[in-house]
Amino acid sequence: MELIYDNKKITIYECKGFYTRLKGFMFCKEINHALLFNHCNSIHTFFMKKNIDVIMCDKEDNILYYYHNLSKNKIIFPKKNVYKTIELPVNYFNIKLNEKIRIEK
Repeated sequence: MELIYDNKKITIYECKGFYTRLKGFMFCKEINHALLFNHCNSIHTFFMKKNIDVIMCDKEDNILYYYHNLSKNKIIFPKKNVYKTIELPVNYFNIKLNEKIRIEK
Protein backbone atom coordinates (compact mmCIF):
# COMPACT_ATOMS: atom_id res chain seq x y z
CA MET A 1 0.00 0.00 0.00
CA GLU A 2 1.03 3.60 -0.48
CA LEU A 3 0.26 6.75 1.44
CA ILE A 4 -0.15 9.72 -0.90
CA TYR A 5 -0.18 13.36 0.11
CA ASP A 6 0.59 16.42 -2.00
CA ASN A 7 1.73 14.24 -4.97
CA LYS A 8 4.34 12.48 -2.85
CA LYS A 9 4.21 8.76 -1.94
CA ILE A 10 5.55 6.51 0.80
CA THR A 11 5.05 2.79 1.39
CA ILE A 12 2.66 2.17 4.27
CA TYR A 13 2.04 -1.05 6.20
CA GLU A 14 -1.12 -1.70 8.18
CA CYS A 15 -0.59 -2.91 11.74
CA LYS A 16 -3.44 -5.37 12.31
CA GLY A 17 -2.36 -7.90 14.93
CA PHE A 18 -1.68 -7.39 18.61
CA TYR A 19 2.12 -7.66 18.26
CA THR A 20 2.49 -5.35 15.25
CA ARG A 21 0.21 -2.75 16.87
CA LEU A 22 2.17 -2.95 20.11
CA LYS A 23 5.61 -2.82 18.49
CA GLY A 24 5.09 -0.14 15.83
CA PHE A 25 8.50 1.51 15.35
CA MET A 26 9.85 0.50 18.76
CA PHE A 27 13.56 -0.44 18.63
CA CYS A 28 13.84 0.52 14.92
CA LYS A 29 17.14 2.14 13.99
CA GLU A 30 15.91 3.30 10.57
CA ILE A 31 12.43 4.43 9.56
CA ASN A 32 11.86 4.45 5.79
CA HIS A 33 8.14 3.62 5.55
CA ALA A 34 4.90 4.52 7.31
CA LEU A 35 2.65 2.53 9.64
CA LEU A 36 -1.16 2.63 9.67
CA PHE A 37 -3.15 1.93 12.84
CA ASN A 38 -6.90 1.71 12.18
CA HIS A 39 -9.30 2.22 15.10
CA CYS A 40 -6.50 4.02 16.98
CA ASN A 41 -6.79 7.45 18.59
CA SER A 42 -3.76 7.46 20.91
CA ILE A 43 -0.12 6.34 20.81
CA HIS A 44 3.10 6.33 22.82
CA THR A 45 6.73 6.57 21.76
CA PHE A 46 8.34 4.52 24.53
CA PHE A 47 11.40 2.49 23.45
CA MET A 48 11.74 4.36 20.16
CA LYS A 49 15.17 5.17 18.81
CA LYS A 50 14.09 7.76 16.22
CA ASN A 51 11.68 10.69 16.26
CA ILE A 52 8.56 10.36 14.10
CA ASP A 53 5.77 12.44 12.60
CA VAL A 54 2.24 11.39 13.51
CA ILE A 55 -0.93 12.05 11.50
CA MET A 56 -4.34 11.43 13.07
CA CYS A 57 -7.37 11.25 10.74
CA ASP A 58 -11.12 10.77 10.84
CA LYS A 59 -13.02 8.09 8.88
CA GLU A 60 -12.93 10.20 5.69
CA ASP A 61 -9.11 10.60 5.88
CA ASN A 62 -9.25 14.28 6.86
CA ILE A 63 -6.20 15.25 8.89
CA LEU A 64 -7.36 16.29 12.35
CA TYR A 65 -4.05 16.32 14.26
CA TYR A 66 -0.42 16.41 13.22
CA TYR A 67 2.56 15.94 15.51
CA HIS A 68 5.88 16.91 13.99
CA ASN A 69 9.19 15.44 15.19
CA LEU A 70 7.67 13.59 18.14
CA SER A 71 10.49 12.36 20.37
CA LYS A 72 10.76 9.22 22.48
CA ASN A 73 8.89 8.70 25.76
CA LYS A 74 5.87 10.80 24.76
CA ILE A 75 2.17 9.97 24.98
CA ILE A 76 -0.60 11.25 22.76
CA PHE A 77 -3.75 10.76 24.78
CA PRO A 78 -7.01 9.71 23.09
CA LYS A 79 -8.35 12.29 20.64
CA LYS A 80 -12.02 12.71 19.82
CA ASN A 81 -13.18 11.76 16.28
CA VAL A 82 -9.83 10.15 15.37
CA TYR A 83 -10.28 6.85 13.53
CA LYS A 84 -6.79 6.12 12.20
CA THR A 85 -3.26 7.05 13.19
CA ILE A 86 -0.26 7.07 10.86
CA GLU A 87 3.37 7.08 11.98
CA LEU A 88 6.01 8.12 9.44
CA PRO A 89 9.58 9.43 9.11
CA VAL A 90 10.19 13.00 10.26
CA ASN A 91 9.76 15.69 7.57
CA TYR A 92 8.59 13.30 4.85
CA PHE A 93 5.47 15.36 4.13
CA ASN A 94 4.64 19.01 4.69
CA ILE A 95 1.32 18.30 6.44
CA LYS A 96 -1.51 20.81 6.79
CA LEU A 97 -4.55 20.27 9.01
CA ASN A 98 -8.00 19.73 7.49
CA GLU A 99 -6.60 18.36 4.23
CA LYS A 100 -7.00 14.79 3.03
CA ILE A 101 -4.53 11.96 2.76
CA ARG A 102 -4.98 9.04 0.40
CA ILE A 103 -4.12 5.40 0.93
CA GLU A 104 -3.95 3.19 -2.19
CA LYS A 105 -3.72 -0.57 -2.19
